[in-house]
Amino acid sequence: MYQIIETAPKMELTGKDLRERIMPELANYHEIYSSLFQRREQREQSEKYLQGLLAEIENKSVEAMILHREGDNPNAIRASQQFLGQGAWKDEPILRRHWQEVEKELGDENGVFITDGSDFPKQGQESVGVKRQMCGQLGKIANCQAGVFLSYASHKGYTLLDRRLYLPIEWIEAESYADRRQQCGIPEDISFQTKPELAAEMIEAVHNAGDLRHRWLTCDAAFGRDTAFLDRVGKLLFYFAEVDVDTQVWLTRPATRIPQWSGRGRKPIRQKLVDEQPTAQTVTALAESIVADSWTRQTIKEGSKGPLVADFACIRVVAVRDSLPGPDVWLVFRRNLDTGEIKFYLSNAPADTTLQTLAWLSGMRWPTESCFEESKQELGMGDYQVRSWKGWHHHMTLVILAHFFLVRIRLNLTDKAPALTLPQTVSLLRTLLPKPDFDEELALDIVRYRQRTSHAAYLSHRRKRLQKLAAIPNPFKVSL
Repeated sequence: MYQIIETAPKMELTGKDLRERIMPELANYHEIYSSLFQRREQREQSEKYLQGLLAEIENKSVEAMILHREGDNPNAIRASQQFLGQGAWKDEPILRRHWQEVEKELGDENGVFITDGSDFPKQGQESVGVKRQMCGQLGKIANCQAGVFLSYASHKGYTLLDRRLYLPIEWIEAESYADRRQQCGIPEDISFQTKPELAAEMIEAVHNAGDLRHRWLTCDAAFGRDTAFLDRVGKLLFYFAEVDVDTQVWLTRPATRIPQWSGRGRKPIRQKLVDEQPTAQTVTALAESIVADSWTRQTIKEGSKGPLVADFACIRVVAVRDSLPGPDVWLVFRRNLDTGEIKFYLSNAPADTTLQTLAWLSGMRWPTESCFEESKQELGMGDYQVRSWKGWHHHMTLVILAHFFLVRIRLNLTDKAPALTLPQTVSLLRTLLPKPDFDEELALDIVRYRQRTSHAAYLSHRRKRLQKLAAIPNPFKVSL
């Protein structure tokens, strides 16, 4: 029987609480990272950029943030664009410090890493890594950039940890992309990496740094189907990975041996299945064989609309690796109560792991989805207008810091508002952030700037268009 919650959550915040507990926090938070920006201008620009990401403006591009704050100031816009797109400051030390701060606020021995992708629709062909590819945000093939992200969650909260831009193989190897690689500033030593390889690289970086406690990793089937990824991260932590419906496993470990040498050619060194061993079965076939009383109803988590509940079953199986038996793992079945749809997961968790723990892990991908939603809606994660490799990573680093700043604020206020959400925290913060005097002169300033830049773009496109047309033979001898 589920307990019905009849009382409204406590909300005892006052205006004084906001002034005393939020107002000084942004400067204090920026000071944590200030020394990692080598130059005074970088420190000033980074604080200004963080404030812009947190500001109440519709678009969080560099232009929009500066126009909102300072009006028509081309020098300020260029300085901010240079800081973001070409700035020589290093992301890695800043992210390392960020992991240390996450440990202070959210760290837990049962901490969960979540890896997932997030895509960003883009126009044109000049932005680094842009290509027609599957765009999760649009749910179809579209022109976009694809990012791979690592998040962290514990019972205290969740936030983003790291990011990588996925480069399609054409961007790395095709000669036709050479000019674009140079213009976008892609490092010469970059080699092609799949999204699971990028995710594994981030997981190893945080794990090897040793700054943030963790035990688990969750991921969707885009990563779970990559057995090399699972084996790589499985050396560091326990994974709980969704897998495809046609994934094959053995119920019992089949016998293998190295074939006897015939006396000719190379001696065999690779194991092979012994004859007449049981064949591997799909997880779907195994689900159909589960008897009714093997299913257990489990509460996954308390959601915004009440408890999230599903039926679960699990069995120990042997994973398949290159047609041979691999590690012993859990195969977990999660059945939707309304539709009957079954999802499948593999986990290298210890054999004595409880079904309750496995059910809990099946619901631990939602924090990264919340991170993306909050960062895109509140912090301009997808609003950047930089085309360079360095600019994309710089922007995402600062969005990660901005998101965690809101997490810190929310945690700081939970004693008086335990049900406070991150979007609600944004609303409270924005009442205190300095706002420009938006009068008719500032409005005219912004319009003048927009018209000037639009006309400059028109002239540039027109010149390129005329040059292209001039190169085409014109048998009619009609001037353009």
